[in-house]
Amino acid sequence: MTIVLKKEVRDELIKSIQRYFEEEMEDKIGNIAAGDLLQFVLGEVGPIVYNKAVSDVQERLQIRVSELEFEIHEEESQYWKRGQSRR
Repeated sequence: MTIVLKKEVRDELIKSIQRYFEEEMEDKIGNIAAGDLLQFVLGEVGPIVYNKAVSDVQERLQIRVSELEFEIHEEESQYWKRGQSRR
C-alpha cells in the first residue's frame, strides 16, 4: 500500500525534515534528499503505523459491539416467566 500525501502536506513535511536536520543534527539537507527520506519513511514505517492504527480501531469496535449486545438484547419467551411470578 502506497501512502499518498497531498502536495501541501508533503511540502510541509519536507520543510520539517530540513528544519530537523538543521536544528537537531546541525547539518543541512536539500529539498530532494528530504523528499527521498520522507518517501523512504512513508514506505518503510508508514504501513506499520497504519496497520497498528487499524488494529487499534478494530479492537475498540469489537469492544463496543460486544457492549451493544447487552444494551439492545431482549429476553425471549418471557410470557411464562412473567406468569410464574404472579402465582
